[in-house]
Amino acid sequence: MAEQLITPQGRRIAWHGVDGNGPPVVFLGGLRSDMSGTKAMALEAWARARGQAFIRFDYSGHGASGGSFEEGCIGDWAEDAAAVLDLLNEPAVLVGSSMGGWISLLLSRDVPGRVAGLVTIAAAPDFTEDSMWAGFDEGMRARLLAEGQVDLPSEHGDPYPITRRLIQDGRRRLVLRGPLALPFPVRFLQGTADADVDQAVALRLLSHATGPDIRLTLVKGADHRFSTPDCLALMETSLEEVLARLAHRPASA
Repeated sequence: MAEQLITPQGRRIAWHGVDGNGPPVVFLGGLRSDMSGTKAMALEAWARARGQAFIRFDYSGHGASGGSFEEGCIGDWAEDAAAVLDLLNEPAVLVGSSMGGWISLLLSRDVPGRVAGLVTIAAAPDFTEDSMWAGFDEGMRARLLAEGQVDLPSEHGDPYPITRRLIQDGRRRLVLRGPLALPFPVRFLQGTADADVDQAVALRLLSHATGPDIRLTLVKGADHRFSTPDCLALMETSLEEVLARLAHRPASA
């Protein structure tokens, strides 16, 4: 049974934790995914084997958490993630997948004292503006503004209901238009066969972000799920590298 927390905004969030050594690792999933996905469960097994503190959770409107997806937006889900970080007594290493990559970058920018390191998988920063809104034709834009919602087809299941609030809120949460300092170990992972997030996004993020220890790994032929045994192993070794860098960082750093 999942644990429950109530965010300062009154939303009910479901989460699972593994007790262990720090810094704690927190997994942030993608749009309409949940904490029982392949990457989240692989990381939990990794954490148990390693004795590493770990949390996975569902955003509001996702999985076992309260609320409806259509009511949510990037800012709400970032607040949900921040409430999870408030459960911890030290900065966390974030592992952000797809939309979770954008949210982890928002947290890194807005509450930097809560973040010790970062791994992203097919990070999708600013996707509501650069992918959704930019890809809508004039008819879709007019319908979204007039009716408040359009449905986008998805290869991963039911169509995505995209709301006017999601687009308008996303416009206020963009991370590739202003300074993005990441002053801790960062590893970006990206598949070259990703049909949802082009590798150009990863290259733009690498170019835009500033920090002393940022690396991008491109995996030829990997898709957006990034869940083959080799991809999962790379996710884990990248996380281990971030943790090792933190362990050997001078105390004054």
